[in-house]
Amino acid sequence: MRQTALALRFTSLCLLNALPFIASPAHAGAERDLVEAINDYRAHPRGCERRPAQRLSPLAQKSSLALPMGYGGGLRERLKDSGYQAVSVRSIRVVGARDAEEAFDLMQSDHCSALLDSQYTDVGVSRSRGEWQVVLARPVLDSQVGDTRSVGKTLLAQVNAARAKPRLCGRQRFAAARPLAWNASLGAAAQGHSKAMAYGNYFSHRDPDGDTATDRARAAGFRGRQIGENIAAGQGSPSKAMAGWLASPGHCANLMNPMFTQVGAGVATQARSDQGVYWTMMFGAP
Repeated sequence: MRQTALALRFTSLCLLNALPFIASPAHAGAERDLVEAINDYRAHPRGCERRPAQRLSPLAQKSSLALPMGYGGGLRERLKDSGYQAVSVRSIRVVGARDAEEAFDLMQSDHCSALLDSQYTDVGVSRSRGEWQVVLARPVLDSQVGDTRSVGKTLLAQVNAARAKPRLCGRQRFAAARPLAWNASLGAAAQGHSKAMAYGNYFSHRDPDGDTATDRARAAGFRGRQIGENIAAGQGSPSKAMAGWLASPGHCANLMNPMFTQVGAGVATQARSDQGVYWTMMFGAP
């Protein structure tokens, strides 16, 4: 998936730098049995030339990955319609299995490398008589990211760790800068913009109504004289978003700017959007 980011800086001089699958109780039990068999195989890999050196984490069963049998269209687009944005995905089908044990035997025989692929974290199973379908996927946003409050704390710690030592942003050299303090107004503005981008399916510092970072910060109650903003989309964790910003001269300069003393950040996800996850970090000076 293409990962994108934009940086925006304001100074005191105003310079701009289909149908759901419904399983019967018997089918649902059989689907759980197949997931358990796959997870047991990942914990004790055997009979596969490409088996991993260590046991793998179990896959989480997701109803959004249990696509109807014979679905049409692209797999990723179908998952987006069901509410799951995948960074990697694969579908496996077998025909002629009477129960979960036979279905697993067929999959283990012909698709063992896919079942033992460490990039996948989630699984969905569908069944129609003797036909079985397994969808393996990894979501855009890492499952361990947590809620927006924990994301804010993580980003605050990471930006201050970056500012704690000298850094070269493109051709511009920055000395170590003082740590930033969390500002609730900037945090609210950042979270609001991430949510607006996710649900509006756009990626820009200027929203569809024409409002800028300064407008959003003022509306949230921030009255500082300087405002800066970094945005990113498609990164699956705070660390990946921060790494992308530090690798970009414009973003890096915002992060290291000694004039800024306060920060707020937010993230929002929407599976049906183009990028799936949207990040915003706003900087300010009183």
